[in-house]
Amino acid sequence: MQKTTHNPSAWLQGFGLNHGVEVNGGERTLYLSGQTASDAEGAPLHPGDMVAQYKAAWQCLLDALASAGMDASNLVRLNFYVTDVTAFMEAAEQIMPIHGEAGAEIVSTLLGVNELYHPDIMIEIEGTAVA
Repeated sequence: MQKTTHNPSAWLQGFGLNHGVEVNGGERTLYLSGQTASDAEGAPLHPGDMVAQYKAAWQCLLDALASAGMDASNLVRLNFYVTDVTAFMEAAEQIMPIHGEAGAEIVSTLLGVNELYHPDIMIEIEGTAVA
């Protein structure tokens, strides 16, 4: 599989994101459900802490990738659903480098939503990976 990023302007790259990711030669596509900061029984972790919730949700996403024999380098898209866009943007400097450090080259959408499955959950990360 070969990935080529396309960036007509550079501002998204400052967040570790791309305007487009072109995939050639991929044989498998994995669609990942939204991952949250929750324990094995679905109970929320880290209420009120966007950075800690992001890191926990990211780890759940990595675990789901690993179960399919993939890792972060296979990711091509992440969608972020957040209940507080301002809190996410304030935390962006701490959380957005995580993708690049893990080898992900992605496109992304940030969506502000009223609520997620539990009032203490602030972020849900949905992904697509190709191998």
